[in-house]
Amino acid sequence: MKIRMEKLPITRAKAWSLIKKHNTHSPDLVHYLESEAVMKELALHLGEDSEYWAMLGLLHDVDWGITKHDVSTHLTKMPEILRKEGFTEYFIETILSHGYGFEELPALASKTRTEKIQHALAASETITGLVHAYALMRGNKISDMEPAGLKKKFKDRAFAAKISREVIREIELVGVSLDEFFKIAIEGIKKIKSEVGLV
Repeated sequence: MKIRMEKLPITRAKAWSLIKKHNTHSPDLVHYLESEAVMKELALHLGEDSEYWAMLGLLHDVDWGITKHDVSTHLTKMPEILRKEGFTEYFIETILSHGYGFEELPALASKTRTEKIQHALAASETITGLVHAYALMRGNKISDMEPAGLKKKFKDRAFAAKISREVIREIELVGVSLDEFFKIAIEGIKKIKSEVGLV
């Protein structure tokens, strides 16, 4: 059964303008683009609405640029920003869910993700850090990156140590194996490699 979707209130171009209005740090913008790409690729794999899933990935940290000075406030500005653009409470709550369980976010620390789309977003935005770090280690190269190599880095807890393997594993709750997810993430980001400084 497909996950409930809704009509998006703004175009992708308007969403990108909204991101850049509140975020100027280049590495952050790279993360948003990669999260968008992985969510889009995952949706295509699952037969879901790729435009909707991509928008979740693109906008998931829309308020980071104005809250990162005090991490505890992250995602507190996001609802107002997105409501002004006409996004539904369902969309907003899905984005909020990627912050569930983080002690750094007091209002969300005790909450847990329950929906497949929530697990998908959390896993997708998290795996981008692993893929990008591995690409940098390989001389910024993703064009010939293999899932098996990424899997080794996933198992090596010392590599990109701050990236939560547990959150990435939530993809299994979406019905996607880790091996499939490694391939999906690489393929998604490979499609936008020039936009995120990779080759």
